[in-house]
Amino acid sequence: MSRREIIRVRDVMKSNVDMVDGMDTVESALEKMDHVETKTLIVNKRDDNDAYGIVMFSDIARKVLAPDRPPARVNIYEVMTKPVISVEPDMDIRYCARLFDRLRLSRAPVISRGQVLGVVSFSDMIIKGVRAR
Repeated sequence: MSRREIIRVRDVMKSNVDMVDGMDTVESALEKMDHVETKTLIVNKRDDNDAYGIVMFSDIARKVLAPDRPPARVNIYEVMTKPVISVEPDMDIRYCARLFDRLRLSRAPVISRGQVLGVVSFSDMIIKGVRAR
């Protein structure tokens, strides 16, 4: 019986992440965004006792674009999900994929010791993980 190589979340995640403040407007957050390929904004904690948040392009489409709200007048905290469900960098991508499926997630921040290391998505797991086998 051959042993299957374990591919970990850290091996497939995108390490370039855009961090924003909850008080930023959607317009200003999108203007500051350097890593559009992640399709995700991570909302910083306000303090050590707070939790990270997340805003995906789909959130902006549903909560700003579809109802025709002006992005310059909508704050990130109005469209974010908080607290965010995160994954550990050492998690096997098979377990990460199961977690995503069970919780109906498409992407999640990778957090270790309270620090955001990156973002992982189903696409990352398939393109970088499954194709590598």
